[in-house]
Amino acid sequence: MTRVAKQPERDQQTHISKLSLTNFRNYATLSIDLDPGAVVFSGDNGAGKTNLLEAISLLTPGRGLRRAPYADVAREGGDGGFSIHARLDGPDGAVEIGTGITGGDAAEGGRRVRINGAAARSAEDMLEWLRVVWLTPAMDALFTGPAADRRRFLDRQVLAIDPGHGQRALDYEKAMRGRNRLLAEGSRDGAWFDAIETQMAETGVAIAAARAELVRLLAAMIDRLPSSGPFPQADIGLSGGLESEIGTSAAVDVEERFRRALAEARDRDRAAGRTLDGPHRSDLVVRHRPKAMPAELCSTGEQKALLVGMVLSHARLTGEMSCMTPILLLDEIAAHLDAGRRAALFSILEELNCQAFMTGTDVALFSSLKGRAQFLTVDHGTVGPTI
Repeated sequence: MTRVAKQPERDQQTHISKLSLTNFRNYATLSIDLDPGAVVFSGDNGAGKTNLLEAISLLTPGRGLRRAPYADVAREGGDGGFSIHARLDGPDGAVEIGTGITGGDAAEGGRRVRINGAAARSAEDMLEWLRVVWLTPAMDALFTGPAADRRRFLDRQVLAIDPGHGQRALDYEKAMRGRNRLLAEGSRDGAWFDAIETQMAETGVAIAAARAELVRLLAAMIDRLPSSGPFPQADIGLSGGLESEIGTSAAVDVEERFRRALAEARDRDRAAGRTLDGPHRSDLVVRHRPKAMPAELCSTGEQKALLVGMVLSHARLTGEMSCMTPILLLDEIAAHLDAGRRAALFSILEELNCQAFMTGTDVALFSSLKGRAQFLTVDHGTVGPTI
């Protein structure tokens, strides 16, 4: 089933109106009705607030905001499987999306997706109906952590506006694993190397081009943030051989140069036991514009504000590019922002007109949203209205 997107009107946000879980994390069974706009989950640490966000994050391709193996997601004491079901309401009416695994599927690594009761071709089909953007405490170290984390963050942002990006990344990784296997085996089969390297060149350049386009679009969206606002503007760029060539030559020429570079590097890569150059080594470069300082050298609070600004800008970009308001997952967001930035965040979320799920142990941090948000208390496997 294909969704024909249309620009939503102001009051037609895409939102989850019902969420049902079975054997997911600490939830044996759960079914909750959800309102449009802001939804606040409050409760003690370990009560299961983040588990709810994780379930929603699995309504999009990938392994969700924790990137956990499916065997770990299934409830302990259950049959080894789990299911997530959501009813979505949006500009094109209602749609039912379900995903999960049966007990024997966990080791195989796959999960099934059904849309309106029919089996989907792949998890990417969910992108026809909703886009999910998240920010978690684990991402606070994004600017100081390994480049792999920034690549993953970047590729997730690309996927939200370019549904084909996920398959390109999978195809590249598969080809690179094949090349690495040949390297490890000491193979000298030139024809086999040529075939694999041609595929790596085609998919690798497509990946680099999609990343470069995302950075260009996101940079323009970040420019729309107030220059002296609570969430500072970021200057963003890409560090990588392929990315630096995008836009300077025709794609076919960039592909050919990358293919030749891979061929010439076989002996070097054979000694290393792996492919040393390509988009799998690229990095996202971020600077704090007002301070003209690399993000990794900023204070913890400045890095958090910078990251929030980037995620909010990406959410706005996603809405404009996909013609559907994204669903935001903001885990423990209020505890790490001062009162002024919390107020600014809540105001921006209303401006975005999106359904935003927020968690926190202290419900008082969300008091300014009273009357403007749905408040739910999470208590170790149960969810009910906050009293």
